[in-house]
Amino acid sequence: MYKHSYKFIYLAEDDEDDRILFLEVLREIHPEIVVKVFEDGQRLIDSLHEAENDNPEILFLDINMPCRNGFECLKEIKSRAGYLNMVKIIVFSTSSSMLHIELSYKLGADAYAVKPGSFNELKDLLQEIIAIDWSKVSRSRAEFVLDCKKNKR
Repeated sequence: MYKHSYKFIYLAEDDEDDRILFLEVLREIHPEIVVKVFEDGQRLIDSLHEAENDNPEILFLDINMPCRNGFECLKEIKSRAGYLNMVKIIVFSTSSSMLHIELSYKLGADAYAVKPGSFNELKDLLQEIIAIDWSKVSRSRAEFVLDCKKNKR
């Protein structure tokens, strides 16, 4: 059914409702995927430094978090060469601001996704993201913003 078999995802999200919804949707579409959740940016960074051999395949990164925001985390992750280069980073925010999208691109995120407003839209978006073959995706501005609605026909 899906092209790829991701096994480990990180979610950095301070909003409890958003975390619960994300986990419910992912459990429904991919119950085999393990998700490690971080409520603030500092915990995320600490975990990435501690677990060099156990990094996620995809990191969903909220922008507005306590301790360190998503941009600060993204900048630090991308400044470190080596083991973190393989982690695909999706900035995952309620903001659709072009300034946020542009900054995310400049800081090296692999994609930007605006959090959908419903369970089904989130389900569509996560299915789209999980189905991406990142080895065949070239990082381009044209494909940077992920939107489950744009692929509906």
